[in-house]
Amino acid sequence: MVVKDELKKLGLHYTIVDLGMVDVLEEITSEQRELLKANLLRSGLELLDDKKSILIEKIKNVIIEMIHYSEELPKVNYSDHISEKLNHDYTYLSNTFSEVKGITIQQYIIFHKIERVKELLLYDELTLTEISYRMQYSSVAHLSNQFKKVTGLSPSFYKQLKQKRKGTLENL
Repeated sequence: MVVKDELKKLGLHYTIVDLGMVDVLEEITSEQRELLKANLLRSGLELLDDKKSILIEKIKNVIIEMIHYSEELPKVNYSDHISEKLNHDYTYLSNTFSEVKGITIQQYIIFHKIERVKELLLYDELTLTEISYRMQYSSVAHLSNQFKKVTGLSPSFYKQLKQKRKGTLENL
């Protein structure tokens, strides 16, 4: 709604305003672009002009949706899934992502998988074996090793630590 309002204020006509994308019918002057950028920033939104930045945001959104908001991770390789979703060659996506973010798509996926594992550990509804299966790790040992590499803690120690902290807060 904020984006549509800002476009109207500037007298710009659009056909599409969708998650992170706007299709404006006319050419935008540099003054309109700067005004739009400043007004969106005040609302906590950012105007991305750069095609690489836009592509990086799309890659990040696909990964976050895939790991945090899907009931099941895709049965195909992550690279195929991302490539298919964004309709780009994976090598191009991967090289662009690494160039801009300074880490690989794989490292970004691992980070988000571990964040999701942390959430699932805290919900305490699934065993580590079930979490490992759900997050498509080849084994509990593989999950545990990756978890320790990223967090410095074993999954069970992380869970104990959070439960102790939760218990302490409840007793206050």
